[in-house]
Amino acid sequence: MTEEFLDIPLFMEQMAESIRKTAVLLNKSETSAFFQHLLAAKRIYVAGAGRSGIIARAFALRLLHLGFDVYVVGETITPALTLGDTLVVFSGSGETHTMAIFCTTVKDLGGKVCLVTASPDSTMSRIADCVVNLGDLTGYYRGDTSTFEERLVTGQYRSVASAFAPLGTLFETLALVFSDAVISALMIAKKEDAVELKGRLLNVG
Repeated sequence: MTEEFLDIPLFMEQMAESIRKTAVLLNKSETSAFFQHLLAAKRIYVAGAGRSGIIARAFALRLLHLGFDVYVVGETITPALTLGDTLVVFSGSGETHTMAIFCTTVKDLGGKVCLVTASPDSTMSRIADCVVNLGDLTGYYRGDTSTFEERLVTGQYRSVASAFAPLGTLFETLALVFSDAVISALMIAKKEDAVELKGRLLNVG
């Protein structure tokens, strides 16, 4: 195998450049609205399918460290959502059937829905009160109307031409960086520092 196929730092540089491009293109009105919804929420619920669900859980953990009343949708100890609560959904396609049902249910219960996505014209985007569009730099979601569940069952995942950030990898990376940037902003708004966050870390087990 030649050295050109093992240039892992180059792939890291390409991903860093994609993050930079996305940061420049982000709509500040969208990010501000997302931030304000979190501050105003009585309780915050997070959700996502597949690997987006892992990003959602990471975000929930950081919110917990900041002292927010936060829950992951689907966990057995998650309480019923009520008026004043906010659901944050991570979905690149914005079409995942189960997530769309969650969004509709939250709106019916009087809650707010915030969506982090790569598809601003999707089903969930039309339901949500707040949409943050991270963009679709690889074109993975462009024109794809199949749901996450359909792709999971049929195995019809579409990859970009190159090996760089295949499938939904780039969205998930961008979503993680975006959510951590939101946490940094919330730390400033709440006047919290690393010492206070550390005090809320797991201390048993």
